[in-house]
Amino acid sequence: MLDDVSSLAEEPVTGSAALTSPDALAAALESTGYLPDEGLATAAYLALVMHRPLFLEGEAGVGKTALAQALAAVTGRPLYRLQCYEGLEASQALYDWDFGRQLLHLRAAEAAHANEDTAALEASLYDRRFLLARPLLQALEDAPSVLLVDEVDRADDEFEAFLLEVLSDFTISIPELGTVRAEIPPLVVLTSNRTREVHDALKRRCLYHWLEHPDFDREVAILRRRLPQVTERLAREVARATATLRTLDLLKPPGVAEAMDWATALHALGARDLDPDVAARTLGAVLKYREDTDRVHALARGALFGG
Repeated sequence: MLDDVSSLAEEPVTGSAALTSPDALAAALESTGYLPDEGLATAAYLALVMHRPLFLEGEAGVGKTALAQALAAVTGRPLYRLQCYEGLEASQALYDWDFGRQLLHLRAAEAAHANEDTAALEASLYDRRFLLARPLLQALEDAPSVLLVDEVDRADDEFEAFLLEVLSDFTISIPELGTVRAEIPPLVVLTSNRTREVHDALKRRCLYHWLEHPDFDREVAILRRRLPQVTERLAREVARATATLRTLDLLKPPGVAEAMDWATALHALGARDLDPDVAARTLGAVLKYREDTDRVHALARGALFGG
C-alpha cells in the first residue's frame, strides 16, 4: 500500500556540506548504525553530488530501504517514501484534489451569496489549499529532501514510464496551478527486489548498485552495532548460521533484517549462544515460508546450528 506522506524529522548526524568524500559519507552512515561497504558508499556519494537517482537492486533484506533512511539522517533532510505496488496510479503518487473540501467551499460560497462570477468561483476551487500532495510532489516542494521509491519493480510499466518523466527534470505539471520545479533536486533512492526486470530507460537515468548480502565479518559488525545487548558469541553464531541458510536454495533466503530479528528473538529467550534446540524453535524469526522451515528441519540441525 502507499504510505502516508510523512517526513522523518531527525537531527542531522553531520551537515551535508561536511560529506566531502565517499569515506566521509561512510563514516557518517556508520554513526547511524548503517555500515556500507566501499562500493555502496561511493555510489551514494555520487548520487548526492551529481543529483542523480540511485537505483539499488538486490535480495530483500540487504539494506536498500535502510540506506535511504540513513541518508536522510546524515543529511538532515526529510524523507518521503513511496511504497510501490501493482496498480499504483500517478494520482496516488503525485497529487490529488480534496473533493470534500472543494465541495464545502462551494456550498459556503453559495450560502454566503458571494458576488463572484462563475469563472472566478470555479477557479477558486483549484487553489493550492485544496491540493493533496503525495510523496513525489512533496519531495519536490520540500527541497532539499530524500525521496525513497521502494520496490519499484512491483509497479506497472505505465507507472515506471511516468516516474521516468518526473525524474528527468524534477518537475511536475499541474494543469490548474502550473509547473512545480524542485529548487534543489531531491536525493532519490529507488529499490528493486528484482521480481521483474525494470526497463533500461529508467536504469539509464540512475546510478546503479547491486547490494549483496554482507560477508561474515560485516554482518557480525552490523548485529553488534544495531543490537548491542546481544553477546559477541551469539552475534557470530547467528551470522554464521544465517550465511549457511542462504546456501540452501530456500524460497526466501534470510537477509540482514531477518538475522537481526533472529538474534533479538534468541536474546529475548535468554540465549547467549546459538543452542540448536532454541534455534529450531525460533526459525519463524528468520524463515518466512513453511517449505523453507520444513527443509531446514529435515536437515541435520547440528550441521546448521553448531550443535
